[in-house]
Amino acid sequence: MKMNLLILAGTTEATVLAKYLAEAGIGAVLSYAGRVKRVKPQPIPKRVGGFGGVRGLCDYIENQAVTHVVDATHPFAVQMSRHAVDACAQIGIPLLAVQRPPWLPQKGDFWIEVDNITEAVKQLDRPRCNVMLALGRMHISKFFIHPQHRYILRLVDPPKNDITLTDFKSIISRGPFTYQEDLKLFKKHNIDILVSKNSGGAATKSKIEAARALAFPVIMVNRPALLRERQEVETVEEVMHWVVHMSHDLGVYT
Repeated sequence: MKMNLLILAGTTEATVLAKYLAEAGIGAVLSYAGRVKRVKPQPIPKRVGGFGGVRGLCDYIENQAVTHVVDATHPFAVQMSRHAVDACAQIGIPLLAVQRPPWLPQKGDFWIEVDNITEAVKQLDRPRCNVMLALGRMHISKFFIHPQHRYILRLVDPPKNDITLTDFKSIISRGPFTYQEDLKLFKKHNIDILVSKNSGGAATKSKIEAARALAFPVIMVNRPALLRERQEVETVEEVMHWVVHMSHDLGVYT
């Protein structure tokens, strides 16, 4: 039986995994959420868009003869991760999630930790300042209740007419970014406070290090609770080890 992996993408790990799978000659498809407009070229086939809930994901898995699923979505993509758990359980195929460790505060950090975006918004009930929002576009509109601030937004895709903030500047750029790039950006816009999700990983850590160097606070949104009923690893190398092990179980290598 030939392996056919579905990689639920959205992280740097998914991109690296695609490269490893292509080099190993293992069949796989990268799936991106529908809100991703510009997708980087990849060495394996890709699709963009939702599945239509658990039932839709089950239909896709069965119609495409998917044998294994790897959840390499963002740590905050809870709904997609839950759907993956439920769909794989219903169909009876293996699921593995790659979940990078969260960041931990270091000496010199000034974190204001909150449990959700609503709590992060409340923390901006303060006099005018320059706020860097590093949250993704889907949460931006929630900050309109604090129009006294100037907001700096770094987005992958150009905004349409869906940003309700009154004073903002959008910067269209795709990461990962270096420490020096983020340091330069924060200085240029005189950033006073950063709002970030605790995504973890090295690829997006530079903004946290730059905030530490400039000694301004970070409103850090903690991760949602983990899904305990799934198998998790922390690195792409561990995913590849799992893939090789599973290929032996199928009696094939690709």
